[in-house]
Amino acid sequence: MVVSVWSIFLMTLAMPAALADVYKYRDAQGVIHLTNVPQQAAGEPYRLWRKSEATRPKGWHDGYRVLPRLERDRFAGVVNRFAMQHGVDPALVRAVIHAESAFRPEVVSPKGAGGLMQLMPATAERFKVSNRFDPEENIAGGVAYLALLLKMFDGDRELAVAAYNAGENAVKRYGGIPPYQETQVYVKRVMQLQAAYAGAS
Repeated sequence: MVVSVWSIFLMTLAMPAALADVYKYRDAQGVIHLTNVPQQAAGEPYRLWRKSEATRPKGWHDGYRVLPRLERDRFAGVVNRFAMQHGVDPALVRAVIHAESAFRPEVVSPKGAGGLMQLMPATAERFKVSNRFDPEENIAGGVAYLALLLKMFDGDRELAVAAYNAGENAVKRYGGIPPYQETQVYVKRVMQLQAAYAGAS
């Protein structure tokens, strides 16, 4: 039996927001398939359909609501390894992960960024990350990108972090932190978190 789109929509609205994100795709017979598992097998083009408040990335604007404490131990070995490999302060890496995803590997942003360091598909491809939801791959790509941005902006952490949020071209275009509220708050948040993680270590 084929369930109508309207019926699925009503059922989804009735689901508690805390359950999960909802992904869907329509097959060749017109049947709509729903799942709460991102990154389905090849050949099943699931797309994000409905965001759950419980899995929204922490992002720049609700920093401490999702993770109000420092998270020093999760993925510590992986963070330290790639930070050392690329010459990036591990406290900065932890700060970006905290601000981007609250250390949750499964989150997807409304714009399609995914994983711990919220890599966009193009960025993941650029740094040879095949699975953005694998913590080790995601951190490897995210730290490599941070290292590139730090080099690009002569070690200026604020500009590198602004570019991580808004894109390197935006920072170049404005000759500094772009005048976007999101980016300006994000930079302050990450700098605060880096200082806190550096002090905690």
